Amino acid sequence: MAPSFIGVLCALALVSSSAAAPPAPPFGHAAGTANITLAAPLVRDAGRSAPADAATGALTPAVDPDIRAASPLPAPNPAPTATSAPATSPAAAVSSPAPAPSTETLRATTPATPAADVPSIPPLWAPDQELATPAPAPLAAPESATALPSTEALVPDSNAAAILTVFTKINEYRVANGLNKVKYHPTVASMSQEWSDNIATREVVEHRASFWTDPRALSPNNGAGEIIAIRTDRDAAQLVEWWKGSPGHNAMLLDPRFNVMGAGISYTNSTYQIWGVVNFFGYTTLPAGTLDSPGGAGTGGAFPAPSPSLCDAPARHMPPTLNLSAAAITGPADLVSVDSAGQLLNRASTGPRTYAAARVIGSGFAGAKEVFVTDWDRDGTYDVLAQWTAGNLTLYRGIAAGGFQAPITLGTGGWSTLTLAVGGWCANNRMPQILALDSSGNLYLYANKGTGDIADRVTIATGISASRLAMVDYDADGFQDILALKADGSVTLYRGWGTATLRAEARPTVATGWTDVTGIRALRNVTGLNSTGVALRRANDTVQYWDLSSGSLASPSNVAGPWTGQRLAQ
Repeated sequence: MAPSFIGVLCALALVSSSAAAPPAPPFGHAAGTANITLAAPLVRDAGRSAPADAATGALTPAVDPDIRAASPLPAPNPAPTATSAPATSPAAAVSSPAPAPSTETLRATTPATPAADVPSIPPLWAPDQELATPAPAPLAAPESATALPSTEALVPDSNAAAILTVFTKINEYRVANGLNKVKYHPTVASMSQEWSDNIATREVVEHRASFWTDPRALSPNNGAGEIIAIRTDRDAAQLVEWWKGSPGHNAMLLDPRFNVMGAGISYTNSTYQIWGVVNFFGYTTLPAGTLDSPGGAGTGGAFPAPSPSLCDAPARHMPPTLNLSAAAITGPADLVSVDSAGQLLNRASTGPRTYAAARVIGSGFAGAKEVFVTDWDRDGTYDVLAQWTAGNLTLYRGIAAGGFQAPITLGTGGWSTLTLAVGGWCANNRMPQILALDSSGNLYLYANKGTGDIADRVTIATGISASRLAMVDYDADGFQDILALKADGSVTLYRGWGTATLRAEARPTVATGWTDVTGIRALRNVTGLNSTGVALRRANDTVQYWDLSSGSLASPSNVAGPWTGQRLAQ
C-alpha cells in the first residue's frame, strides 16, 4: 500500500428518532484514494441511544455519553537517529558525558502503522432530554468574552480559506440534496477551533465529551453533532469528501435539523498536516450573532474577537517525536525523585503501573524546594525545573542522548515564597506554563518565555488556600484543572477552560485524608496510551498512583520503592 495521503475520521452525533438512521457499517476506504478509519455511526430509535453494530447496523446497548475514547495515531515513518556533542551541567551531573542536542528531527523507530489499522473512536452523544431540558449543573461561561482563547493554528498560517472551503462544500452538498444551508456562528466556531488546536497539539483524535453543554454551544434544542478528520496534506475540500463517503458522517452532513455550524482548522508540521473539527447545532430560534457565512453578514453582532492574553503562543510548532530510550527521563509516566543527598533519580515506566529500578540522572539538588518535570521548550525531550530555596528558578534542558544541558536561570529572587504547578494550562499554547500561588491566596499565570526571563504574569484567581498545587486534567474534558491540597488534607478542584481564567462555578472537594501527602505528580500513559492520573508521595515511604482517566479518582495502587528519604518531583 502506498497511498499519497492518509486520513482519519470520526463522528459524534445526536440523531433523534425522527431522523433517518444512517446506513449500516462504516467503511475503510474513500473514493479509491486513501485508506481511512471511521467511527461507528450512531442510530437513535424511540429515545434509545446506541451505536450501530459494525456488522448489522442493529442497536447495541447504550453507552455513557461522558465516557471519552481516543484514537492514537499511527506511528510516522522511522527516521535515522542522530548523534550529538557532549555537554554537562554542574548541578545536574551525569555519570558519563552526554551529547548535546541536535537540530535534526529525531523520530521513534516504531514501524509505520497502516492507516487502515488506526483504531476508530466510539461515538459519543447526549440523551434527547439533555437538549430539551437544561442540565442540572451546566458549565458556567467565562467571566468575559475576552476569556475565550484566540483562534490559533499550530503553525502560523491562516486557516480562513480552509474554513470557508469546508463551509461552502458542506452547503453545496446540502442544497444538492434539497436541504437548507446551514449558517455560521463565530462563538460556535471558537469552540470548534479550540478543540481542533487541542487534539492537534496532543496528536490524539478524540471527541470532546458533552460538547453540547459548553456555553459556546449556545443552548441547542434541536440536535447537535461533531465530526473530525485529519489528513497528511492540506486539502480542506477532501475533508468534506471523506465525510460524504462515510454513512455515519454523511447522515450528519444531511441532517435537516441542523441550521448552524462552526468549523476549526489547525495546521501542523507533523505527519498529519491538517486537523478539522466541525460542530453542527439545531436551534428553534437562531442565536444572536449568526452569520450567513464565515466573515459574512448576519442576524446580529458577531461575538467579539478576544484580546491578546498571556495564553497566546510565542511559537507554533509541533515537537519532534524522539527516541528517548537513552534520555534521562524517558516518557510522561516516569517517576522522578530527589534523595537525601540531593541526587536526582528516575524510575522509568516499563508498562501499566510498573517501573524500572531507580537510576541516578543528576546531582546537586539538595537546595531545591521543589523539582518539576516538563518539556519546557517543547523540543521533544523532558526537562527539569528547579525551584530553589534561595529564590531562583532554573531550567535544565534534557538531551535525547542522555543527561542535561547547563542550567539556565529563568527567574531570580522571590520564587521560594510561591507554591507552583507546571503544565499545559493554555489550550491554544503548546508550551507549558506556570501557575503560582502566593501567601495571600492570589493565583498567577506566568507565561512561558522559552529560555528567557519569566516575568509577565496575570492574576487568574484570588482567595485560594493550599499547601500544594497540582495541574492535571481531572475531569477528562481536555483542559487542565487544579488540585489544591489544603492543610486539613482535603483537596479542592478548580476547573480550567484552557484560558487565563477558571470556570465560574462551585469548587467541589474531590478527596480527603491527604494530610500526609508531600508531593503530587501528574502523569500520563501509566495505565495505557493517553491515560491520566496522579502519583502521591505519602508517609510510611509510600508512593501511590491514582488513575483519572474516567474523570474522577480511581482506587489507588502502590508503586514499588524503596522511597525512604526521597521527595517526589512534581
